[in-house]
Amino acid sequence: MNPYTKLISYLSLLLGTTITISSNHWMMAWTGLEINTLAIIPLISKSHHPRAVEATIKYFLVQAAASTLMLFSSMTNAWFTGQWDITQLTHPTSCLLLTAAIAMKLGLVPFHFWFPEVLQGSPMTTALLLSTMMKFPPITILFMTSHTLNSTLLTILAITSAALGGWMGLNQTQIRKILAFSSISHLGWMTIIIIYNPKLTLLTFYLYSLMTITVFLTLNTTKTLKLTTMMTSWTKAPMLNATLMLTLLSLAGLPPLTGFLPKWLIILELSKQEMTTTATAIAMLSVLGLLFYLRLAYYSTITLPPSPTNHMKQWYSYKPTSPQVAILTSLSTTLLPLSPVILATT
Repeated sequence: MNPYTKLISYLSLLLGTTITISSNHWMMAWTGLEINTLAIIPLISKSHHPRAVEATIKYFLVQAAASTLMLFSSMTNAWFTGQWDITQLTHPTSCLLLTAAIAMKLGLVPFHFWFPEVLQGSPMTTALLLSTMMKFPPITILFMTSHTLNSTLLTILAITSAALGGWMGLNQTQIRKILAFSSISHLGWMTIIIIYNPKLTLLTFYLYSLMTITVFLTLNTTKTLKLTTMMTSWTKAPMLNATLMLTLLSLAGLPPLTGFLPKWLIILELSKQEMTTTATAIAMLSVLGLLFYLRLAYYSTITLPPSPTNHMKQWYSYKPTSPQVAILTSLSTTLLPLSPVILATT
């Protein structure tokens, strides 16, 4: 890809995200989302592979439909209330339409079908953007309208997303698809708490983005795209694979690691809201996600593959790891003792 094209695309992504998260008017928020959609399309299709072109078309059609639905929701609300302010979304039909539009944007169940396919057809760095940065503007809109949305509908979407994300991730061999279902599962955790404590949703998103960026950058460094190559990637960079195992366990939410903090706080908040059954259900569903994270962690540190593989082992050669990966890995695994400080700043 031409460096100038790449620069324009990245600057447009920053511009679109900034416009959406800083706007109070529905038209400006819609404009930012559209700029984001148009900016990411060249990055998805830059390899010119048929799979990449297919992923680009799927992404464009879904995002265009979601943006249209969101615009229709805001126009309906303006027609009945005379308000274009994002925080003044009060009409019931508009709230339902907006919930559906944001669910399509984020990839929540039952609007999740496009997300694993688009991630699988995208380059690793673009898949990283789709899993983290492109989720931020829709979550911001959800944050600003959370006080008027239907809590029962959001809870159903969240529980089904956590269930399907964990269940479907068990059956995958492609790393990007596994991380796509991981994203769907984590979005369920973010959605379930947004009615009761929106700031906790943002904290969960920030920590999820931190851990996901670490995983994607590590996999990009070792050039790992599927489980069969992950079995032998430990020979390239043993220390990097060991830290990848810790990051994956942190993403699963195991206690001494950073990823335990948001899940612990969400379950605590749900218990305070007397939603013990819901908290128990989503905690039990997280075990499904833990299973495929454990499988990834096992494959990243195994000494010999459990079955014959056609991939030649590339033995260790000195390749210095970038400082960014080292810093992100440290943050992804060791932030739990700083939880009082993190909570004080949210």
